[in-house]
This record gives sequence, structure tokens and C-alpha cells, in this order.
Amino acid sequence: MLSLIAIAACSKSNAEKEAHGFNKSNMDTTVSPGTDFYEYANGGWLEANPVPPDKSSYTSFNDLLEHNRKILKDILEDASKVGAEQGTIKQRVGDFYTSGMDTTAIDKAGISPIQPYLNQVDQISDKASLMKEVADLRKVGLGSMYGFYVNQDDKNATKMAAYISQGGLGLPDRDYYLKDQQRFQHIRSEYIKHMTRMFKLLGDNEATAKQKAQTVMDIEKNMAGHSMTRVERRDPDNTYHKKTIAELNSLSPNIDWKQHLDEMGIDNIKEVIVNQPEFVKNLSSMVDKVSLDDWKTYLKWHVITNAAPYLSSDFEKENFSFYGKVLQGRKEMEPRWKRVLQTIDNEIGMDLGQLYVKRAFPPEAKKKAMEMINDIKAAFREHIQNLEWMSDETKKKALVKLNSFYPKIGYPDKWRDYSSVRISKDSYMANIIESDKFGFHRMINKLGKPVDREEWYMTPPTVNAYYNPNMNEIVFPAGILQPPFFDFEADAALNYGGMGAVIGHEMTHGFDDQGSKYDADGNLNNWWTKQDRENFDKRAQKVIDEYSNFVVLDSLHVNGKLTLGENIADLGGMSLAYDALQKYYEKHGRPEKIQGFTPEQRFFLAWARIWRANYTPENLQNRIMTDPHSPGRYRTIGVVTNMDPFYNAFDVTKSDSMFVPDARRSKIW
Repeated sequence: MLSLIAIAACSKSNAEKEAHGFNKSNMDTTVSPGTDFYEYANGGWLEANPVPPDKSSYTSFNDLLEHNRKILKDILEDASKVGAEQGTIKQRVGDFYTSGMDTTAIDKAGISPIQPYLNQVDQISDKASLMKEVADLRKVGLGSMYGFYVNQDDKNATKMAAYISQGGLGLPDRDYYLKDQQRFQHIRSEYIKHMTRMFKLLGDNEATAKQKAQTVMDIEKNMAGHSMTRVERRDPDNTYHKKTIAELNSLSPNIDWKQHLDEMGIDNIKEVIVNQPEFVKNLSSMVDKVSLDDWKTYLKWHVITNAAPYLSSDFEKENFSFYGKVLQGRKEMEPRWKRVLQTIDNEIGMDLGQLYVKRAFPPEAKKKAMEMINDIKAAFREHIQNLEWMSDETKKKALVKLNSFYPKIGYPDKWRDYSSVRISKDSYMANIIESDKFGFHRMINKLGKPVDREEWYMTPPTVNAYYNPNMNEIVFPAGILQPPFFDFEADAALNYGGMGAVIGHEMTHGFDDQGSKYDADGNLNNWWTKQDRENFDKRAQKVIDEYSNFVVLDSLHVNGKLTLGENIADLGGMSLAYDALQKYYEKHGRPEKIQGFTPEQRFFLAWARIWRANYTPENLQNRIMTDPHSPGRYRTIGVVTNMDPFYNAFDVTKSDSMFVPDARRSKIW
């Protein structure tokens, strides 16, 4: 899935203040829009909203997420107070919340909720029992060693397939283990110190704990060295290798994959899709060469690090000391109710979503969002028809794909059924494991079944959106269809520059460097002529070069290759939204200035305020390494400087520092 953002966190809410317009104090009108449009549009907000101590970043998404979380908190507190009937939605979310907020019981339980799994690891006696334990842990949400998931077959989207991928790391990316720069050496050193402290919490002495930490580091570094880079993984042709079980066993002979899959409850498949064969081949070698004692240490580490945020305060605080402070630059944890709320959304989020949409998403909003989608789709149709660089042959197929887009708005028509999930007030960790068991079983149960085209991969309260190439669908949860992104009572310029650009962004994902490799039916299938693909790649390279020149932190640049798809989607989304806005004015009439701004100025200001953001240096560094999205400043600037209407709206001329000559401007869709 190709989403609008990687992650969002929350803090104080500014959304209500801007519900139907701009709060001009969020701007800095002492700066010329032609000198620095991002500061002009957001300077006041950036100064007034430093990163809070419990955050690693603070963005416009935080504003909206906080607004949504207040609604969700009320829902959870109401549900936890009433004696709801067993097995109902209110009982599940209410008891889950109660268990998560009961820190006395959680601290008293200590390590006991996961002790049975640690004991199971101790029982490993040979390679067969090693792989059986890996399977058993995966079934309860404590997976490690490699990645596994079920999704549509990239080359036959009517069928669900099992995928095996690289994984098993405790740091965010392979490069954290392999790069020699001082910042990565520091993080590796801190990671070993963190693991040492965690093993001591499990009862080891200092020397033993330090030795175990180094063992985990050595295993994970080996895995990282045989993992693809994030840029390599962007190309779906690089990550599609269908294997029979016999071929998989031949690739990795020290793992009996038939038996291993059987132990995960998967006995009805003859083939799997391997994303990274080199990783799986090396994993087989590691199973043979790494001692069982070292594997036990590795598995125990991944049990404890996966469970730590939900255990007693000593484990939770130590987990935060590394993953929150060192990696993200946070100074303190979010309030507990927010952490518990996010866990519930992750585990049984469709239950919570049902209660959310009743309070926060009126039918009028869904109707107006659908109108905007149709307008932007019509603009995209015209853009494709008018492309000078694409042949008529490929245009016809592009239009077929566009016309096949399936929009989902707000919430699913059919809600996920969690009635078999046993949630109680007694144990927070037990509730998480029970939910993870349900999620794993639900996932593997898709194998051999028809594709469920009504399934959603984000919960309704989520402040995000996505394009799914296998479904050829664009999905907009109710959580993002709120001010300041979308306000059905606001003027069109704000909505088209905000949510309209988001809609156009997700549509364009179907035609970015990844999405364009999938056809209208969702299959990985080349529908381009050779010349058209070359024309596209030439324009894409221009986008890569442009964004790679943005310097983010010291000598750290935006990774133009990693962020290519999102940058293409931003460029296309804004261009589509602008033309759709003009079509809207043709139908409904053009307004006069509002708050002193023309409609076009409000359109671009709406775009800029979506991406206002402050980051800690640690978070910014992590984003550049792992996030396929450019930081907010460059999402804003990178788009507007490529659009002629921006120059016209703010009278930007060649003498202004933001001016980009026409020959250097990027435009694909």
C-alpha cells in the first residue's frame, strides 16, 4: 500500500481554530512567498509549536489526530464505565482500555505474561524445534527471523498468496547496522547498551547480559548484510520470486519449509512468493552455523522487545529509553491513555472505528468527498488525454486503469467481526496476544479464499489515506476527512488544496514508479510501450535529481530515489486538484477574496499548512533513512515551484529565490 504519510503522533489541537478558514497568526507575512513560501504560510505556527517532549515530531497531522483522540478517549472511557454485555463492541473496547490503564496490575504481573514463551524458547533442542518455536511465536504476534504475510498475488490479483520477506531486525533498517558514519556507530553502541539493560531485567548479570547483547547484534548484522536496501525494494519486479515448496527448500535446505508452514497452520499451499531470495538463502546458512544457544538468545530478545511496551513499567521505560529517546529524540512518553488507545486501534481498531464514525463522520461529509473524487478523476482523465509524451496506445490503457479506480470513503460497508476475540479486564498483555492470535489466524485463513474487495487496511479513525495497487483502490478513512484537511462547510479552495490534493495524491500513486507497473486488474504487468516507459523514466529522473538537492540536516539530503513515488504523487495530486478546483468554479461560480486571499492563493496555502512540521534531529535522520516521504518543508516547496499557477497566484518572478526556470521544472502527470 502507498500511503500519504508514514506515521502520525499527536499533541495539542489547533484544528478547531482553523475549521472554516486560516488562522493568520500561523503565517509569517514578513517573509515573501517568493522567497520562502513554506515560512510565509507556516512561520507563525512553526514558532508556536515546537516539538513537545513526548513527541519526536509535531505536524498538522498531530493537530487532527489529537482532535480525533479526544473523541476516542471519550468513547473508551464511556465504554469502560458501563457494564456492557459480554461479547459486544463496548465490552471489548472498554475492557481492553481498563486492562491497559491498570498499571498496578501490570506492574504486579511483571514478566509473567510472556514467561511461558521464554520458557518455550529454553526447550529448543535442535534445528527442527528451533523452527517450530519460530512458528509458534509468530502465531501470537512475537515473530522474528524473517517476515511473513498474506496478500494478493502480484501477478494474479484474484488469488491470495503467502509471502516470505527479509526481516528479523531490531533497528529500523539494514543501513543502521552497515553504515560507518558516526551517527550510526553511536546508535549501534546505544542499542547494545539497551539490550544489555533489558537482559539484566530478565535476570542476567552484567557480563552475561552484555555478551547476549553482542550475540543479538552479530546475528542481526548478518541478516542486515543480506537484506535489500529500501530503494531496491521499491521496484516490485525485484521482489517477486514465486517458488514451489520444493524450490524454497532447495533455496534454503536447512529449513524444512513444508513442516514449518504446517506448524504455522498453513497446510493448503503449494507455492510461496519470496521477496528477497538472497536473504532466505543466507537465513538457511545461519540456521546451520549459528549455535542453538545463540538462537535462543536472539529469540528471547525479540520476545521481550516486542512485548516490552505492554509490560511492567521497568520494561516499558527501558524500551522507551532507546526506541523513543535515542532513535526518535523524544524526552518523555506520551500520556498512558494515548498509548493504550493506539494499541486498541492497532489490535481491534474496526470495533473502535464503528463507535468513532457514529460521532465524527456525518453523511454530508461522505457525499461532498465523493463529489471531489469525481472532479479530480475527471481532471486526471483530461491530463492523460493531453499528455504529449505518451502514445495513444498506452493512453488507452491508462484510462482503463483510471476508470477502474475503486474509491472507499469513511468506513467499510461491512465491519470486521471480533466476536471470537476474548477480551477481559484482567491482563493487558493477554488481550494483545489474544488479538494477535486472531489477526494471524484471520490472515492465513485468506489463503485459498476469494479476494475480499471490501476489506480495509486502515481503521476509520486513522489520519492517513492509501492506494492499494492490487485492488486498484483509493481509500480515505473518516479520520482524515476532518478539518483542516477537509471541512464540508469550508470554501472549495481550502478543501481542494487540502483533501483534494490528498485524493489526487492517492490517485497518482496508481501511476507513479511503482503503481504504474500494475494494470487495471491489479496485476504486476507491463502495459506500457517501451518508448513510453523510457519517457516516463526520464521525467522521473528529473524528480529524483530535484529532491536529492534538498539538504535536510547538516550534509544529509533527501533521498530522491527512496521518495520518488511520494514526490510524483504530490506533484500529480496538486496539479489534478488545481484543475479540478477550476472545474468546480465553472459549475458553482467563482468567489471573491476571503480573508484577503484569492481562491488560488488559498488553494496553495491549504497545501502548505498540511505539511507544516517540526522534527527532532533524531527523527529527521530516521525519516531520511527509512521514510519514502520527503519532510514537510520539501513536500511543500518541491510541488509549488513546479506549478505555473503558483507563480501567477503570488506574483513570483525570476528575481525571487524560489523561482525555478521552466526548463528545470518537473511534470509527469
